[in-house]
Amino acid sequence: MTDTPPVREGESAWVTLRRRKVVQWGVAYAAAAWLLMQVLEYFSGTFDWPRQIQQLSTLALLIGLPIALVLAWYHGDRGQQRISTPELAILTLLLLLGGGAFRYYQRIGEVEKDAAPAASAIQPDASPGIKDARPSVAVLPFDNRSDESKDAYFVDGIHDDILTQLSKVSALRVISRTSVEQFRDTKLPMKAIADQLGVTKILEGGVQRAGDRVRINVQLIDAGTDAHLWAENYDRELTAVNIFAIQSEVATAIAGALRTSLIEAEKESVHAIPTQSLEAWQAYQLGKQRMATRNRVALSEAEAHFLNATTLDPKFALAWVGLANTLALQTAYSGRPLATGLDEAERAVKKALELDPNLAEAWASAGLIAGYRPLLERAEQMLRRAIALKPNYAEAYHWLSSTFMELTGRRDEALELAEHAVVLDPLSAIVNKNLGDGRVTVGRFHDALAAYRQAIEVEPTMVPAYMSIGSLHAYGFGRLDTAIPWYEKAGRLDPGDAEIPARVAQAYWDLGNDTEARTWLARALAMGNKTSWTNGTAAFLYLTYGDEASARKYAQRAAELDPGNVTMIRDHDLRKGDYSTARARYAKAFPHLLAKELPIFTDRDYPAAIGLALVLFHTGETERATALLDRSQAYIRTMPRMGFGYSMSDVAIHALRGDTTKALASLRDAERAGWRTWWRYDRDWNPIFDSIRDEPEFKAVFADIERDMARQRATLAARPKDAPLDLAATGT
Repeated sequence: MTDTPPVREGESAWVTLRRRKVVQWGVAYAAAAWLLMQVLEYFSGTFDWPRQIQQLSTLALLIGLPIALVLAWYHGDRGQQRISTPELAILTLLLLLGGGAFRYYQRIGEVEKDAAPAASAIQPDASPGIKDARPSVAVLPFDNRSDESKDAYFVDGIHDDILTQLSKVSALRVISRTSVEQFRDTKLPMKAIADQLGVTKILEGGVQRAGDRVRINVQLIDAGTDAHLWAENYDRELTAVNIFAIQSEVATAIAGALRTSLIEAEKESVHAIPTQSLEAWQAYQLGKQRMATRNRVALSEAEAHFLNATTLDPKFALAWVGLANTLALQTAYSGRPLATGLDEAERAVKKALELDPNLAEAWASAGLIAGYRPLLERAEQMLRRAIALKPNYAEAYHWLSSTFMELTGRRDEALELAEHAVVLDPLSAIVNKNLGDGRVTVGRFHDALAAYRQAIEVEPTMVPAYMSIGSLHAYGFGRLDTAIPWYEKAGRLDPGDAEIPARVAQAYWDLGNDTEARTWLARALAMGNKTSWTNGTAAFLYLTYGDEASARKYAQRAAELDPGNVTMIRDHDLRKGDYSTARARYAKAFPHLLAKELPIFTDRDYPAAIGLALVLFHTGETERATALLDRSQAYIRTMPRMGFGYSMSDVAIHALRGDTTKALASLRDAERAGWRTWWRYDRDWNPIFDSIRDEPEFKAVFADIERDMARQRATLAARPKDAPLDLAATGT
């Protein structure tokens, strides 16, 4: 039988297509595709299929359409011939793979267009390259449905513990408390909240405390569809055991609803009862809530709450962890003496680990303390163990990131860890601040400012973020005039921290405004000069004011509080020609720098090594001095020049080697890059630069800096005292 001619004379193209059933096939393909889109969309959401499946399906759909139309053309108008079974199978497979994908991308466009969050909502800082395919959930702050407003902290404690229990499930990605806290009493729709937090599921609930009863209701919602996936009400007698039982039941049920499961170790951890004392648990919750701000006063109050919890229940391991963290953090944020503070913190965390050797929070606390010592390898081991025990613990990633920031060759890894901490806790002020620190260490100063601004938008009273912005303006951009307002704002937010006015004093001194520098230094010392930084700053300033006796007194006190803060007392030794005493100071603070084999350097080691080399040249230990300079030079090549980078270190190395030409060239490079920190000390007093101080280029560089400082003084003086801080300012 002869085939029907493809095209008949006088027939229009549309009629030809219909006769050969191309139009009918196209309509059938589209209809079948639409149906299959719905099916694939359902299964994709149910089983959390990866994005690659939709991508491949889209490609198959695009390929399948022309194939379907070609088959239609060649089979059209052939009354006796039907489509073969293999052809039908091919078409069906193409539809199955491609149909849903087309719908998927269509819906993505609709979501991006229609469900954008409100303009006023805080957006988490993007962290490119960090992906996590696990089912994700955010636990919103629970409603307080009690008659008493004082029960709010109790409700927050229930919420925090349920979130903590969920975070132990390694198969889930759980957003940390500090991020979800931003959505307390929010009117935003679930979809907008989920988009900001980067999750697909939301857990919400309420707590009512009435006499000796507690009622807790919770429900799990799919943010994309608003469908309720699971809900439960609990009405129990108010005891610590019952509270923990409810929390473990919720965690297990949520894991099941999201089609994940707990491994045996996680089941054991989730069902553990931390304390049977309701009063101890409540004191612990109050301590955690106060500790979160990193404020000097709040940290002191947190310490009192944790001490109360350990008194009420000495076997409450988490309370000992809270106490350890508060003591350690006070050495960084509140001027608590480093040595005694860390010793006290270590005793507390040791107690926690004796009570529960598998407590992730305790291992993280031990790692934090080791990092402050700094015993960096030990800190890494402990923090990695904490992460293995509790994969969603953003704080452990944050502290491990901080540890790596001080290690050559690991700054990129530190930044990755900081970014992952932000994924787990995108709206945490301290985690975003740490992300900014990580960006500074790799020279991404403007990106760092974005992270610091994010921290302040999340928590407007976040003092460390204001200090970091001020320091980056001063050390990264060489702009003391724009740094000082940020320092002063931090001082208003935390008026009890003596280090803040000390930093303001230093900034004014660098700016050349000695009147303001003296005023701010007096404020710092009036608070009780208990920090090494404050005493060290006083030593610098009194030296330049010609008060040698006061300078030595404060230098000695700075070294007592922190043996590593040895620069100023070393200078007094050198001016007296007492080189053996200066060497002994370094041997006490940095014994590893005099060991037979030099260790891996940290940010704290390389400036000490350069200072020690100066001393060793005087004591005749030339070979060790040269080795220290070689190691320091190799180390600083991994760092940005400014923004807590190596700044003047290469100038010092060249000067100590006797290479005047390179030293002066590096000095000019530093000046052009914005170096302005302690420049008056380096110009007039620093013994490291004695060999180049009389060089014309040395004097010319400092003359240029002095002129720049005069311009910046005028700019700062013209700034209205009540002018608001500009979060968009870059410092350049």
